Amino acid sequence: MSKGRVYLVGAGPGDPGLLTLRGRDVLGLADVVVYDALISERLLDHAPAEAERIYVGKRASQHTLPQEGINALLVEKAQAGATVVRLKGGDPYVFGRGGEEALALVEAGIDFEVVPGVTAAVAAPACAGIPVTHRHVASGVAFVTGHEADDKVDPALDWDALARWPGTLVFYMGVRNLAAISENLIAHGRSAETPAAAVRWGATPRQKTITGTLATLPQTAGEAGLEPPAIIVVGDVVRLRDRLQWFERRPLFGRRIVVTRARAQASELTKRLDALGAETIESPAIRIEPPDDPAPLQTAARHAASFDWIVFTSVNGVAAYFEALADAGLDARALASARIATIGPATAERLARFGLRPDLQPETFTGAAVAEALAATGNPAGLRILLPRADIAPKELPGTLAAQGAEVHEVVAYRTAPDTASCGVVAEALEADEIDWLTFTSSSTVGNFVGAVGKDRVCASRARIASIGPTTSATLREAGLEPTVEADPHTIPGLVDAIVSCETGA
Repeated sequence: MSKGRVYLVGAGPGDPGLLTLRGRDVLGLADVVVYDALISERLLDHAPAEAERIYVGKRASQHTLPQEGINALLVEKAQAGATVVRLKGGDPYVFGRGGEEALALVEAGIDFEVVPGVTAAVAAPACAGIPVTHRHVASGVAFVTGHEADDKVDPALDWDALARWPGTLVFYMGVRNLAAISENLIAHGRSAETPAAAVRWGATPRQKTITGTLATLPQTAGEAGLEPPAIIVVGDVVRLRDRLQWFERRPLFGRRIVVTRARAQASELTKRLDALGAETIESPAIRIEPPDDPAPLQTAARHAASFDWIVFTSVNGVAAYFEALADAGLDARALASARIATIGPATAERLARFGLRPDLQPETFTGAAVAEALAATGNPAGLRILLPRADIAPKELPGTLAAQGAEVHEVVAYRTAPDTASCGVVAEALEADEIDWLTFTSSSTVGNFVGAVGKDRVCASRARIASIGPTTSATLREAGLEPTVEADPHTIPGLVDAIVSCETGA
């Protein structure tokens, strides 16, 4: 068996968006992912579903696996022929022990590649509004381990040189030794009034920044209960924070928001919330599956030309119907004689990917509005109307169209199945009162989520509720929950705007 290959990948400081493109690409090749404690687990989604995921996290004195064991694990997996991604926080070679792992691979004759990452010493201060260099303030920066203070007979750090360093000092892993770091720098000649800052969980929604001077920061940080992981910054650049901080001023900074949408569709909402500073928790209450019996959908695809109207009520309906067309050896040309109606801009956008635009899209994104708009185009009596929809779609639309005399053909394009595997984590967070918002984008997400978590647990928490539209809001009320906000328009951007408006009072 040929030997495998190991990629030592820097995952960045915690924000999954700071993974490099090369890092993302090699994750897609992985047979095995060996990852650290401070890695966003969202990054693991870039690896194939079948890839083995091995956690080897280390925090302070708590090591899941000692470094020698990690080295041996990488060699073992590669010698078995696997493509291994070693996913490390920050950059592999900046206080990340990547050099040790690379040497172990060299000694074992294993081919490897290093994928550099964004190191916390740059990212955390930047997100705290502190540039580590500035041509008028600091022309140099030094990265220093905070493990070495004054507890050794022969300390590895030259405190005299560090105290005289004319630029910025950034200490990794220095929380436990913050007092000793300050004392040593001051004792060796650094001014006690030198600005200093500690940035905890930098570049994440949990970021917390404490500022002071070399003399005051240890006490201030202690009073604030500062714990690892944190970066210590020493130098005049800290003064720039008051004017340059931006990360913590975002409108949803630090808010913990649950996204209950199906995992395949959650990315748009998650990305928008992330960009505004929220900590999103993806807890899909549903998953999208093919219909139990695909025959009716396949028949409807083969006979597309027989319908006067095709009404798409969701992105999933569009995707499923065009997949059925493709399976039948057809494409968008099969719909040439039919007119098309859609509910919502997202559905119309998905339709546009197939080169089509809707003939009808009401301004209100509801089934009732579609029925009303169809009636306004002429007498619906006798029209053949196809509705490729979810198995549990509301019956209001087909019922109204049938009452108007239309010949309605409703087919199941996809099923919405409960997916409550991650609801337990959210239930615990609700009980601990750690959730700020719950978001619901459909009636099915409401039913499955409330069924798994429980209405009483939601009501007892401080969590507020955001609904995407009237139908979802009605389902929430039927479940005994009152939405705090309702999106207007009834879209993902509208949902985010409603949350932001509530948070900011705009």
